[in-house]
Amino acid sequence: MRDLISRGVLPISGDAPKAIIRQAKDRSLAVTIRIGKEGITDSVVSELSDQLGKRGLVKAKANRGMLNGSSERLEAFAALADATGSKLIHSRGNTAVFWSGSS
Repeated sequence: MRDLISRGVLPISGDAPKAIIRQAKDRSLAVTIRIGKEGITDSVVSELSDQLGKRGLVKAKANRGMLNGSSERLEAFAALADATGSKLIHSRGNTAVFWSGSS
């Protein structure tokens, strides 16, 4: 996976239902997790896990300048998905959408 990230390719989960992917790409899905100046901390991982348990689909956004470069963003979002046991469904710029894996 590190090789894919180094080439700027994000392995987005392909086993998600089309309805979930459609919801993830919808602009009306509100950002509920912010990654601040401290980066990905234990509290960010804990909050994302909690929200995934309640909602199933969570949109996170890194503050501008926190994750510079596409490879750094991709690596951080992939690490966050691994840490929470979720699947990265959609990523664009500083925004990523995570899915718990259950509808």
